[in-house]
Amino acid sequence: MSHRKGVGLVLVLIALAILFSLGGLLFILMAVGAEPQVARNSTLVLRLDGSLADAEPRGLVDQFFEPPATVRAVVESLQRAKRDARIAAVIVRPAAAQALWAKVQEVRDAILDFKKSGKPVIGFLEYGGEQEFYLASACDKVFLLPSSTLDLMGLATFELFLRGTLDKIGAHPDLLHIGDYKTAANTFTEKTYTPAHREMAESLNRDLYGQLVAGLAQARKKTEDEIRELIDHGPFLPEDAVRAGLIDGLAYEDEIPEKAKLPGGADRRVEFDVYRRVSGSSVGFGRRPRVAVVYVDGTIVSGSSAGDSAQGPIAGSDTIGRYLRRARDDRSIRAIVLRVDSPGGSAIASDVIWREVQLARSSKPVIASMSDVAASGGYYVAMPAHAIVAEPGTLTGSIGVVVGKFVVVGTLEKLGITLDSVSEGRYALLQSPLRPFTPDERAKIQELMQATYDTFVRKAAEGRQTTMEKIDAIGRGRVWTGRQAKDLGLVDELGGLTRALALAKARAGIDADADVELVIYPPRRGFFEALADPFGGASRAGRLTWLGNAWERRAIGTLTAPLTIFRRGEPLTIMPNVFLR
Repeated sequence: MSHRKGVGLVLVLIALAILFSLGGLLFILMAVGAEPQVARNSTLVLRLDGSLADAEPRGLVDQFFEPPATVRAVVESLQRAKRDARIAAVIVRPAAAQALWAKVQEVRDAILDFKKSGKPVIGFLEYGGEQEFYLASACDKVFLLPSSTLDLMGLATFELFLRGTLDKIGAHPDLLHIGDYKTAANTFTEKTYTPAHREMAESLNRDLYGQLVAGLAQARKKTEDEIRELIDHGPFLPEDAVRAGLIDGLAYEDEIPEKAKLPGGADRRVEFDVYRRVSGSSVGFGRRPRVAVVYVDGTIVSGSSAGDSAQGPIAGSDTIGRYLRRARDDRSIRAIVLRVDSPGGSAIASDVIWREVQLARSSKPVIASMSDVAASGGYYVAMPAHAIVAEPGTLTGSIGVVVGKFVVVGTLEKLGITLDSVSEGRYALLQSPLRPFTPDERAKIQELMQATYDTFVRKAAEGRQTTMEKIDAIGRGRVWTGRQAKDLGLVDELGGLTRALALAKARAGIDADADVELVIYPPRRGFFEALADPFGGASRAGRLTWLGNAWERRAIGTLTAPLTIFRRGEPLTIMPNVFLR
């Protein structure tokens, strides 16, 4: 009897501990979600650390910590601060940028828009690389840490080639592609650039460099030739950066309010992670028309989305399709913006999403907004939209197809492993890892791949209201910047999510000056939903993504995606691996 009482007491204590824990967690959630108080003459400090993600993480731990600085959160905070009478100035503090160029350009555009308020906005660089300086240059003044350097040296493109490694381990990549510029397979099949690959890389790098030069020239009131000459003499010691007119002064962060003569001084500062919780109603946003923003974030695959996989974000066709149907069927939603940040992936999954976008546009306006990357399958899903908007630095296009397999029999032999097979059927061994494709099999693969490419080109021509011949001429797997894509007719307008929303409002008959309420997909998960799925839909293999920084995880994930997340033999519409800094 005493034994049973002891067990009962233990169970009661465990139950009480669970209840107290849940109560504590709920208290934390309520405290985190409380509306912050902002004093008059406050200075908003915008610390832009990390990768400037598009979508917020969805794991359990993320319920208790402020999510990273997403592009939308930064832009919306600046829009609120622009009309918030309590905010007298803004300090922008970019650090360790890990995004590509389009997200940086979108935040920079938001800073330029904030300046229309007449309130001062000051840039502070603890470190000044190209992206950090480009972002800060949009501010009224730019200060640099006295012990730092301005590492303005130009732009370089790095691409990884693994053929030598595969040769060493006895693996043979038997990969086929359509289009000389469809170079996604080159990572595995080549040891360096092919002529077409190099031509494309140089074109991208040159155009992005031109965008950097033009932006700095305008911001620092210099000619483009002067900026090019200065870049060729970088990096700069802090004093030299001031003398060259690139930096307005040197200061530690605590000295900024006095040196920049900010209205609130040093005592009234509100951090971004606090101010982002300020509601729109507190700064004058009332009841507003609703516009859905559906995120296609990450590599496109069949099935469900995952926010925290080993390959980075995963955009599942089932999940994206469900969100599009919800937005389509919700009568309160006036328009849909499809926000794409994806290098592509499965051709089949991309086509499934394409169909859902096509159905959505039949009932309400659909505008595609391209972030850092909307290439190959990422471009495919955007094609049915009424209009496509991209930043000048968005990587897009890459209309092409890759199919193939890895022959690993040599690797297995090195490890003393024997793999054998029996088969019935002419093409039963088509995806065999024991041998390369036979000529007959290669012809069959080419036929299937050509059909996928023709479908891609035909649907692109229909979406862009042009001919297949014209799309093929600018397709063939080639990646373009958003600015180049605009000139070629692949993109309608240049800008970010704000511009896409303006087009959506116009098509939906919403007044141009009216504020809108954004209905975000994926929606932010509740506590108990996160508790049921603590990893945000990630596979078990992807739950160690805390290893390394976001840039390293993205690079590793991009390289390993073809080996781990696609069906065997699946045709891929995925862009090359391009790492720009």
